[in-house]
Amino acid sequence: MAKDLNATGRWLRRLTQGREPQDRQELTSLMREASERGLIDGDALTMLEGVLEVGDLQVRDIMVPRAQMVFVRRSDPPARILPLVVESGHSRVPVLDEDKDDIVGILLAKDLLRLATQQSRERFDIREYMRPAVFVPESKRLNVLLKEFRRNRNHMAIVVDEYGGVAGLCTIEDVIEQIVGDIDDEFDVEDDQNIRRDAERQFTVRGVTRIDEFNEYFGAHLSEEEGVDTIAGLIMKQLGRLPRRGESASLEGFEFRVLRADRRRIDALRVLAPRDVLPPDEPPAAPET
Repeated sequence: MAKDLNATGRWLRRLTQGREPQDRQELTSLMREASERGLIDGDALTMLEGVLEVGDLQVRDIMVPRAQMVFVRRSDPPARILPLVVESGHSRVPVLDEDKDDIVGILLAKDLLRLATQQSRERFDIREYMRPAVFVPESKRLNVLLKEFRRNRNHMAIVVDEYGGVAGLCTIEDVIEQIVGDIDDEFDVEDDQNIRRDAERQFTVRGVTRIDEFNEYFGAHLSEEEGVDTIAGLIMKQLGRLPRRGESASLEGFEFRVLRADRRRIDALRVLAPRDVLPPDEPPAAPET
């Protein structure tokens, strides 16, 4: 252990050139100077700053709000649960009883693979599939929540307010992204591909896609308004604000749903095209393995 501490001390002395930071702001400035000198690269600097910020953030700062939660009800049949889980793209979905303040468990998408046969759907009992739900206050610090996620091997927590009502939910990915930045997943589109066809009428579109490119691809006529060049900008103008993940908007018959967003931008959207729109005849993207 002493060897590790000595190594850490040498690294810090090299990073700060012997100057001892007196506060958080000075430490951040020293790290940025070290990055400019080539002692640490840009990605490492971003993560170090993220680690410092995580201790200051609370769950309420990053949670998915209650109004945007995707959920199923305990009384729902498989015929409703399966399409909803597939459409949401989430790996975990809360299960409600009578109202949104009565969450009785969590459904894992991978567990629903057992419903592939007609016989299993006929014998369906949701109690056999539910996992226990974890509840945390919205005031909990993110660094504390991350420790609890790791210790208890949980990946999702239901956030409750001071009165015990459901305020939203938070996942381990939401916390980690505050440190390392956005984590690529099945919703991300390759850098050289702004629009990806996922199904007959379903597409994944990057927020930076230009409106004229979108119109050309779909043969659409979305308006290119003054000061708005991208699909993300058009959605933000439609809503009047920066939306959170899960929020939806409709434009010219297209249904847009935010798949990925942070406090600065919309990264990816799921687009459901109108039936009378005929985009290029290309095969859907292959499923992730």
